[in-house]
Amino acid sequence: MTAEGDSDRARFLADVVAGLGQPQKQIPCRWLYDETGSELFEQITRLEEYYPTRVETGIIGDNLAAIAGFLGRGAIIEYGAGSCRKTEPIIAAARPVRYLPIDISAEMLETQARHLRQLFPAVRIEPIVGDFTDPALLLPPGDATRSVFFPGSTIGNFTDPQIDALLAGMSRMVGPGGRAVVGMDLRKPLPVLLAAYDDRDGVTAAFNRNLLVRANRELGADFDLSAFRHEARWNERDSAIEMHLVSTVAQVATIGEARFPFVAGETIHTESSRKFTLAGFEASAARNGWTLQQVWRDAQSWFAVVGIAANAG
Repeated sequence: MTAEGDSDRARFLADVVAGLGQPQKQIPCRWLYDETGSELFEQITRLEEYYPTRVETGIIGDNLAAIAGFLGRGAIIEYGAGSCRKTEPIIAAARPVRYLPIDISAEMLETQARHLRQLFPAVRIEPIVGDFTDPALLLPPGDATRSVFFPGSTIGNFTDPQIDALLAGMSRMVGPGGRAVVGMDLRKPLPVLLAAYDDRDGVTAAFNRNLLVRANRELGADFDLSAFRHEARWNERDSAIEMHLVSTVAQVATIGEARFPFVAGETIHTESSRKFTLAGFEASAARNGWTLQQVWRDAQSWFAVVGIAANAG
């Protein structure tokens, strides 16, 4: 294993051990996205029930020239790039000097970087393997302009304090006058939301359980996969869909010397997906050095893609 792999394993282990020691057991959602998890999520985005990718892609397609123009022709930095599928038309329309996709999945990132270099030989494609929430992740100076492309409503995976920290870090990344385009899922009828996170084909359940598969493989854990089921639930206080892994029996899971008892019905909280109002997001942006300048929505107002500008000074 490489030094980078050792470091990733150490962080994964620390997060799992700390999270399972909490009264509400939890594992940070970033660990859902190993190579298998990333592939499963790509399958989820194509499901009939999972509207966010389909609706957001439609918004971007309908407003491509305006969104590309807002991002500009300097350096475009994509947070959580994944398959980069939504980015191809953006690069084609904006023709930036540099495109810097950031993602924790090195395999998918390098595969997509090779593909994009073939499509756009005049654009410098410079993938960055890392966590875009890491405050130490600052790019060296030199770009005339910078913008962040952050689609997919990934911002909804964070708590209010985390969103504040993310927006503040994003402002530092682009500098005064820089811009960002952010996708966000909006509040809508509950049956639509629940179906999107618990599809009838079980792909989302496999995506969620893969977290335990990964812990068994990489950390030497002994989770009994047959004794956990996937559950999606609504948290009204946080305006969020939550994903949980529910222990169906009383059991004990171990990782090395650490033991983690579960009672029947106890859960591991693996992801939250916030559903926003535009007013609420605008207030968060304003607290952290941004001004909301553009809003692009679908006809049902199920999803929004917004353009924000970093305040000078």
